[in-house]
Amino acid sequence: MGRPRFWDPTGDRHGGTPTYPWRMAPTGLLTRRQLRARGLRPGGQPVAGQILWRSRRTNGVRTAYLYRLTLAKPVRPMTPGRTAALAKANAARRTCPGCGRDAGYVLPAHLGTCLPCADGTALAA
Repeated sequence: MGRPRFWDPTGDRHGGTPTYPWRMAPTGLLTRRQLRARGLRPGGQPVAGQILWRSRRTNGVRTAYLYRLTLAKPVRPMTPGRTAALAKANAARRTCPGCGRDAGYVLPAHLGTCLPCADGTALAA
């Protein structure tokens, strides 16, 4: 058996970006999700590497970019303005354009309205 298919730590075969197979990235390089779990963000640093793996879902190759842990910055705290904007955006996702009521759940994108309006059972008020 040889080396794994996506093993290219020098980046010669993959456009100059060091490439590693699934679960074989070196210590100190983390994905965005792994950084976020530690309360960090990339902070504008360039991509330091990538992980490639075959995916049955997309019938191709998927990519996850890697960032240096030493250059990561703390996640910015939520401000009152950002909290208010997020609450307003979530309320808009729950408000039915047909009847104008807060459905109490995020409206299904394929319907575009709340379930009673989509079924035609909304109360005529």
